Amino acid sequence: MLQTRLTVLGFAVCLFSLASATALTYKILPNEKACFFSDVQQPGAKIAFYFAVQSGGSFDVDYDVHGPDGKVIMQDAHERQVDSVFTAKQTGEYKFCFNNEMSTFAEKMVDFEIAVENESPSALLPSKQGTSPEQTSALEESILKVSRDLSTINRNQKYFRTRENRNFSTVKSTESRIFNFSVMESGLMVCMAGLQVFIVRFFFQGARKGYV
Repeated sequence: MLQTRLTVLGFAVCLFSLASATALTYKILPNEKACFFSDVQQPGAKIAFYFAVQSGGSFDVDYDVHGPDGKVIMQDAHERQVDSVFTAKQTGEYKFCFNNEMSTFAEKMVDFEIAVENESPSALLPSKQGTSPEQTSALEESILKVSRDLSTINRNQKYFRTRENRNFSTVKSTESRIFNFSVMESGLMVCMAGLQVFIVRFFFQGARKGYV
């Protein structure tokens, strides 16, 4: 029982040590291009890149990903959300850029995550004396299944959070438009009432001058 617990603990440590992730929220100003870097130390590492525009403008932004040699790996324009995984063929710094130069006044709030997995965790599964290969394989599959399920839950939470933020931003924008329209409508009604009073007074003044 103790050996099994040590195996689970050791495997969990390997999982956390093999993957490095950076999750940030950044406000991109109008006409700004912001770049972030991630260092890859082993060729063949898996890089997961995710971002979602939470608020601002039409909820879209231009992005591009460059390798250590400067070549473009991914690039697209007017994207609201991207969830992609690619293999790093070279070691070095990978550059992830967001471009808001298309906007002249709209700020963009972007949530993004860059995760680097250097090696398959099954390759470094700790083996304990007295543990059979069948038990180790079953334990490995169970932990990997839990890891995949947690990753799915995490992605679903990000998706629903993005939907909630966008819907809230839309509600605020609609509320602001309704308020401005109501103010304009009230001002127009006051102007029309004043114009009607002026016209009626003008008619009565004209009628009195006719009698005189």
